[in-house]
Amino acid sequence: MLAHFALLAPVFDAMPDIVFFVKDRDARYAMVNRTLARRCGHKDDKSALIGKTAEDVFPRRFGRIYTAQDQAIIAQGVELIDQLELHLYPGREPGWCMTCKQPLHDAEGHIVGLAGISRDLQAAESTHPAYSRLAAVVQHIQENYVQPLNMRDLARMANMSIAQLERYFHKVFHLTPRQVLLKTRLDAATALLVSHDKVTDVAALCGYTDHSAFTRQFKATVGITPTEYRALLQSASPRVEQCANA
Repeated sequence: MLAHFALLAPVFDAMPDIVFFVKDRDARYAMVNRTLARRCGHKDDKSALIGKTAEDVFPRRFGRIYTAQDQAIIAQGVELIDQLELHLYPGREPGWCMTCKQPLHDAEGHIVGLAGISRDLQAAESTHPAYSRLAAVVQHIQENYVQPLNMRDLARMANMSIAQLERYFHKVFHLTPRQVLLKTRLDAATALLVSHDKVTDVAALCGYTDHSAFTRQFKATVGITPTEYRALLQSASPRVEQCANA
């Protein structure tokens, strides 16, 4: 199976905004592209990652989450499709990605590993005919993310049905309206975590009335809790500067 993926290696190596990887049934890297090697501090040495798990490569808190995710996909045969995730890039700058992972099967149907990509969030398609109407909705979200936002009201603002709003949002921004709201709130949260001691204060300032709901959503998107994220930003460890989903 790796031989088939190897034919595409030059293509994936030429994509600086896409991380690509194949893992065996023990969640160990069997193949990676140049982008992943570079983001993990190995320049163009892809072989440095082969045989390792995410837990071996990434900061402990991130690596543990990524490996558990891999193991669940391999054990259950489930797919991970277009999951919005926030990662730490070199220099500790946060960056948004859309991640997909797919279990791999042999000729008998047994799961033998997984393949995945993590794609940097793309710029909006500003030339799309619906862009101006949708941009007004995005601006409204960005200016009012602390308040509860209703999908019906957002659709009315764009003079669209909810289904149309979701479809055009995905075409123009590569995200759903709910993902844009989540991204806006967590962008604010990651900035506030640097200067605010209390996570409960950050949650309230980002539109969450329930602190536990904020923590759950933050961990589901980033992979670690808000408190752990702040600790990583303050850490001097060079491993924190590695990012891209495992």
